[in-house]
Amino acid sequence: MSTTDKATTETPDEASHTSAAADSADAAAGAQLSTAPLEDSPTGPPVGIGVIGWARWFWRQLTSMRVALILLFLLSLGAIPGSIIPQNNVDAMKVADWKRDNPSWVTVADKLQLFDVYSSVWFSAIYLLLFISLIGCIVPRSWQFVGQLRGRPPAAPRRLDRLPAHTTWRTGKTPDEVLSYARTVLRGSRFRTEAGEGHVAAEKGYLREAGNLIFHVALIVMLVAFAWGQYFKSEGGKLVLRGTGFSNTLTQYDDFKSGTLFDPDDLPPFSFTLDRFDATYEMTGPQRGTPRDFKAYVTFSDGAHGAPQKREIQVNKPLEVDGSKVYLLGHGYAPIISVTDPTGKVIFKDAVPMLPQDANLTSTGAVKVTDGYKDKDGKKEQLGFNAVFVPSFAGEGMGTMFSQFPALLNPQLMLNAWHGSLGVDSGLPQNVYRLTTTKMEPFKDESGGQFKQKLAPGDTMTLPGGAGTVKFEGIERWATFSVTHQPGSGLALTGAIAAIAGLAGSLFIQRRRVWVRAVTGKDGVTVVEMAGLGRSESTRLPQELAELAAQLHQQAPTASDPVEETPEGERG
Repeated sequence: MSTTDKATTETPDEASHTSAAADSADAAAGAQLSTAPLEDSPTGPPVGIGVIGWARWFWRQLTSMRVALILLFLLSLGAIPGSIIPQNNVDAMKVADWKRDNPSWVTVADKLQLFDVYSSVWFSAIYLLLFISLIGCIVPRSWQFVGQLRGRPPAAPRRLDRLPAHTTWRTGKTPDEVLSYARTVLRGSRFRTEAGEGHVAAEKGYLREAGNLIFHVALIVMLVAFAWGQYFKSEGGKLVLRGTGFSNTLTQYDDFKSGTLFDPDDLPPFSFTLDRFDATYEMTGPQRGTPRDFKAYVTFSDGAHGAPQKREIQVNKPLEVDGSKVYLLGHGYAPIISVTDPTGKVIFKDAVPMLPQDANLTSTGAVKVTDGYKDKDGKKEQLGFNAVFVPSFAGEGMGTMFSQFPALLNPQLMLNAWHGSLGVDSGLPQNVYRLTTTKMEPFKDESGGQFKQKLAPGDTMTLPGGAGTVKFEGIERWATFSVTHQPGSGLALTGAIAAIAGLAGSLFIQRRRVWVRAVTGKDGVTVVEMAGLGRSESTRLPQELAELAAQLHQQAPTASDPVEETPEGERG
């Protein structure tokens, strides 16, 4: 009698009891497919558990996957104000401007540490709790996973026909032969097999749980990399005129910011000189003025006594030195200005960098003459000039002082003049591109207005009252460089790649088990049963079982039905 026929002879009570027992066995077989720790009951901790009990309950809650996901979500939300509101460690001037423009929010923002989000108490608390939660999730899962790797596939459930994927047939091969063939077929498909009494159990898809563990370990790696980078990072900017150089020391930077544990002695020793800067633009068509190529040619020396080397730095192609990278950020023009006093003595001559205001390099700046000037009465004063420079002026009557093209097609410089005190001796920091005129007076023209004049290269401006002259000598170029050191970037990239790989494995690899049972039937013919069970429902499992059954069927084909003999009395 076959297994199916036997089930039909049971009484209703016996069938119900058999069905419950089979369901329990199947559920137990399926439950072992997961290495996830059991979640706590949502009803909360029991009453009267004591301090130790509360600590254990809190630890179980903190290390649950549910809380880890909540903390990860809170960390993402906490990063939003850090990207919207300017941060003190990035740009203190922008923070001051934000406070001036939003006075009603300053008190609240200061109390919530919104100007120092990533070093705030609340962000650090979320960060540390997430770190602890992930470790608490991973450790027990790892031990359980190792235990399952060392374990063997469980024995076959009693009722294989109740599993989601099932097939059966009769064969003339003996049960031992069928089971031997089954182990060969399953091992050929990379299943781990275990022989039992009258059956073979097989299991596959361990990389699914390995992917889960890799994903969570990768998250910890990225958190460590983020913390390492924040504590030990450094980033500085430097504007370099053509023909001048830069040495990688703290005092050489125009601006510099670093992590809490950064040591200035960790700066790699190197220097370079900007030999030439080339920029090309689209000259015609609808994209006229669009940048095509920026390239800085430098003479580089590695170390205090390194041999000079010719290098090129381009956008997105930095110069790499001992873990630091030198990026080319921007460029502009620096008109060469000379100033003479009333006696004709040159008291100032220098290239003054101008700050670009648009894509066509309309630029503004300030010329500050701090020392050496005396007026016609011999009184010491300081001179200041607000400057607007355009590399391609449209011409008289063609609009205001704006550039029409970023290259030097028709350069013009507009200056207005001030005299008095620049305030550089007050001890307060000043913007080098802006003139502070609170203690200065403007030079007046003949009509009583502020004296100003537009100059082409080679032109000279004579200050009113015999106060001296200003000459537009020529034009120099400058480029800005950023020297960055991010010690955790490589580790973060590794963690990100591992996280994607682990997530892909956990999503696309299915943990599944296959059982093959072969027993001798009442009529002496071997009955073969195959069934499969996956951790989750999938159309791939029945297809895979069908392919395995087809391979096994080639070794143990279906037996032909016995030919029934006709009684002699019924023969024609």
